[in-house]
Amino acid sequence: MDIDVEEAVKLLLNGEVKIHELDDLLGDSNLATEARRKFIEKLVKAKFDNISFYSLDFNKLVGRNIENPIGVVQVPLGIAGPLKIHGEYAKGDFYIPLCTTEGALVASVNRGCRAITLSGEARPLILRDYMTRAPLFKTPSIFHARKLVDWVKANFNRIVETAESTTRHGKLLDFSPYIVGNYVFLRFKFSTGDAMGMNMVTIAVDEVRKLIEREVPYANCLSLSGNLCVDKKPSALNLIEGRGKTVVCEAIVKRRVVKDVLKTSPENIVKLNWGKNYVGSALAGSLGFNAHFANIIAAIFLATGQDLAQVVESSMGFTVAEVLENGDLYISVTLPSLEVGTVGGGTRLPAQSEALSIIGCKGGSTPPGLKVKKFAEVVASAVLAGELSLLAALASHRLANAHKRFGRGIKS
Repeated sequence: MDIDVEEAVKLLLNGEVKIHELDDLLGDSNLATEARRKFIEKLVKAKFDNISFYSLDFNKLVGRNIENPIGVVQVPLGIAGPLKIHGEYAKGDFYIPLCTTEGALVASVNRGCRAITLSGEARPLILRDYMTRAPLFKTPSIFHARKLVDWVKANFNRIVETAESTTRHGKLLDFSPYIVGNYVFLRFKFSTGDAMGMNMVTIAVDEVRKLIEREVPYANCLSLSGNLCVDKKPSALNLIEGRGKTVVCEAIVKRRVVKDVLKTSPENIVKLNWGKNYVGSALAGSLGFNAHFANIIAAIFLATGQDLAQVVESSMGFTVAEVLENGDLYISVTLPSLEVGTVGGGTRLPAQSEALSIIGCKGGSTPPGLKVKKFAEVVASAVLAGELSLLAALASHRLANAHKRFGRGIKS
């Protein structure tokens, strides 16, 4: 059918075609995007001047990043830094791209960057690195459940070969079995190069699932994901065993910097960290004891094209603070389940790719994995800066004034 955008809109309004059929019908996803947008404009009797303003080519995105697009929603992008980092992969002064609509967030992270850099540096360290997928199998009995686990152990080399046949960079490292009655959960752990790797391991484990069901007739796979992965949900398992990158980052902030830049004392920050982040979080039954990891992680994820839903598990973690013998402040953050990538997913979008280039983390690396580890160290260092600044703002009772100034534009 040879039609134009206006004719496509009429067909939509008459119910003769569905919105997902337009890309094939028009043969161009940019035209299909325009037609869908005009269709919605007519339905709601509005004009989308801003949603229609963008530089994206939807022919490159439909089928990879989005379905049924109508345009773009823009979010302001700010920058914080420089932040001096001395990690195993990230070394030097970095500026941090942050997408947010919350006034005061970028200013707060920027202040934390200044305090850390004036005092020395942030020191990040990656402790664990693997992505997981945990299919769920049902067996006839508890004895069959144990037998299935024994089969997987005995045939692990075949499983590795099957899984790795689907990917160039993914490597199956290990698995952890969990038996609940006649249910068996197999939590497979992969290294995934510079990709966050969720899709990579999903495809690999699906082939493993097929192998198991062919070879083990009593094993019935109920779901490729049995909720023990654990993806896009807060969980004690990820908090304790990790998923993605487990990263810690520490800094020593000089007493004079705490006083001059952060407007408080090391003692006040330590006291607040204990009362708020530990006693308060314990009382709330929180998974992780911190002030606002999610604020910084969500802003960086949005800026750099990460999977936004994984802010849930990525922002779990712990803040530790103590006064050193010389009176300086020691502070660290621990992120057990930071799930990031520098290739794949939203990282291929033009603006997000440019944001990754700000910190030298655009694209893949040789050998695979170096860029994403550098990125993980930068993210953890930025979280430390943001956490330090917020604790100081709360300890000095300046939080409300900061939000008046940066969130409401009130100067005094």
